[in-house]
Amino acid sequence: MEIHDRFYDVIIVGAGPAGLSAAIYAARAKYRVLVLEKNHIGGQITITSEIVNYPGVEMAGGKELTEHMRVQAERFGAVFVIAEVLDMELEQDVKRLHTTKGDYEALGIILAPGANPRKLGFQGEKEFQGRGVAYCATCDGEFFTGKDVFVIGGGFAAVEEGMFLTKYARKVTLIVREPDYTCAKTVSDKLKEFPNIETIFNTELVEAGGDQSLSYAVFQNRVDKKEWRYDAPQGDTFGIFVFAGYVPNTKWIAGCVERNDQGYLVTDTDQQTNVSGVFAAGDVCVKNLRQVVTAVADGAVAATSLERVVSRLHEKLDIPDIYVAPEAQRSQDTRDEKAYFTKGEGFISSEIRQQLTGVFAKFSSVVTVRAWLDESAFSGEIRGFLKELSGITDKVIWTEQKVDGEAAPAELPAMELLYSSGKSSGIYFHGVPGGHEFNSFVIALYNVAGPGQELDSQTQERIKTLSEEINIKILVSLTCTMCPESVMAAQRIAAASEHVTAEMFDLSHYPELKERYNVMSVPCMVFNEEKVVFGKKNVEELLALIS
Repeated sequence: MEIHDRFYDVIIVGAGPAGLSAAIYAARAKYRVLVLEKNHIGGQITITSEIVNYPGVEMAGGKELTEHMRVQAERFGAVFVIAEVLDMELEQDVKRLHTTKGDYEALGIILAPGANPRKLGFQGEKEFQGRGVAYCATCDGEFFTGKDVFVIGGGFAAVEEGMFLTKYARKVTLIVREPDYTCAKTVSDKLKEFPNIETIFNTELVEAGGDQSLSYAVFQNRVDKKEWRYDAPQGDTFGIFVFAGYVPNTKWIAGCVERNDQGYLVTDTDQQTNVSGVFAAGDVCVKNLRQVVTAVADGAVAATSLERVVSRLHEKLDIPDIYVAPEAQRSQDTRDEKAYFTKGEGFISSEIRQQLTGVFAKFSSVVTVRAWLDESAFSGEIRGFLKELSGITDKVIWTEQKVDGEAAPAELPAMELLYSSGKSSGIYFHGVPGGHEFNSFVIALYNVAGPGQELDSQTQERIKTLSEEINIKILVSLTCTMCPESVMAAQRIAAASEHVTAEMFDLSHYPELKERYNVMSVPCMVFNEEKVVFGKKNVEELLALIS
């Protein structure tokens, strides 16, 4: 059989704990492994601030834990590509996957796309998402500082995130449908340590509403059917955080793969589905316990079970036992998606400096950062950051612009990225891009310098059709793990179109924007000062909104 550069022994769909574990085991076995991830490496667990029940790790953030897994998988030779799987052909020995980055082939597939937070469907849920109704405590908790918060759910996620929200909220009330918690008693017992947490059992939320933001909620006792109402203090608002389980991400999966009535994939004890050579792992599977530890176990079982299938096909199709991706391809496919910022010496640690050196070496041209600054302490932080960054490479230079000019952005201070010709890219950062946003800043520099992130031909054509002037404001929190995808998507479009500008705002420094657009959840995107949209968006989803 002829081998090509888009052929792999194993393709793993999804880069959460299950997919990462599978990648480690399969790559360590010397197979050629590709991991396809639609959104961001790490999956849903990256929004969890503290993980305290993973064996051998006393405490870690979800993003930290999965980043270690990714690095481990890469060291064994696994390749990571950010792409969405559109369709699959699974009937033959060689499986074919059609993605937003083109077609790939493999001898075996491991499906680990995870699950998404479940929407409850109560009256007002959709209307007030981003304006009081939220699904990520890590991302949105700070917006409810000093306010009352209701947490819907009684499982692991609800209890743990409820405790996390006490860092911000005046009071946290857990609303549990069942007569008791559905998590381990050792977890729920920790609630006793928090005097500002109350739990109400046998209760469900039936309605939430208000004017521009939440002002009331109606609850019902499931035993006696009596309703009661919460009203926010005069002139104030409150929050509702929903942690009511997950919905498996399986709608896109080929119909030949067996699912149960809830949409979860059915597997045997080896994690194999009903389709030969197709395995599944993690939260997408039928299982009793959905935790990081069970996800990584699924991934390990799926990968080792699949090894036997791949080995037989190697012999049947006369494929060499070892076919490892060239180092150059691994670098191209993975390093552009990494997060490069950590707290350390100054703004950029010595470790990150070393990584950036390799990134800047790929730049085709020089990028100029034009800084619109004043004498505020905030502007001083931006000056310090740019001085430090420009000291690492000659591929990035910066200039300071007086803010009294007519060309100054409406919101100051700001950093504007310019092409080597001096022409504006339409990409702006309002704030020091620390935390999760440093990655988006580096990627923006890369897209302006060239060659930039690859866009498929269809997406390029859709961007070319844009003819009206479009301004996209992306309002973020630096603690939000879902925000960078939206920032990078908007900025990628801006870099490819002279009609689009994309501006990232760190809301902690621009509270007036929070008030202007009534923002209580991130990411929030504002189009031409008119349309406000909440939730993470990729390039294709953004184009659908602005086309």
